Amino acid sequence: MFMNFLRENRYAAGILTAVRLYIGWLWLTAGWGKVTGGFSAEGYLMGVVNNEAVIEQYPTYHAFIQSFAVPNAEVFSFMVAWGELLVGLGLILGVFTTAAAFFGIMMNFAFMFAGTISSNPWMMLFTIFLLAAGYNAGRFGGDRWVIPYIRQQLFTRKGNKKHPVRKPAAA
Repeated sequence: MFMNFLRENRYAAGILTAVRLYIGWLWLTAGWGKVTGGFSAEGYLMGVVNNEAVIEQYPTYHAFIQSFAVPNAEVFSFMVAWGELLVGLGLILGVFTTAAAFFGIMMNFAFMFAGTISSNPWMMLFTIFLLAAGYNAGRFGGDRWVIPYIRQQLFTRKGNKKHPVRKPAAA
């Protein structure tokens, strides 16, 4: 019943829009500061490598950071800065909302595995509702036009745009 409310109700879409804009603003401002400020993740990554709690609790994640992320700190700096900015834009504009929420929550998990708390738990909690709502989270945003267009392009026959492609009946 609650899932139907989240996924179909117009009032829920309005509430989700407010949540989406708030979370999007947090991501956008964090990303903008990194993109325009010459961000480097190297110091942060070294802090993760030296964090005893990460070593004890998440040894596989620690090994990944130490052996892969630190040697590729420039790539990770780029990915974090632009990832935060693009997640924020996606959520604020309501375009590819579910994908933006998914990648945002993945970044929050990565930050928390690294031992960073900050606002990440709150952002994750609110983002879970955006993910659960699916299309309805972007109903009052760009998804209102983008998602139907993509569905039309992907699920129509070439040369005959009026009839959707249907799966063959099970034998």
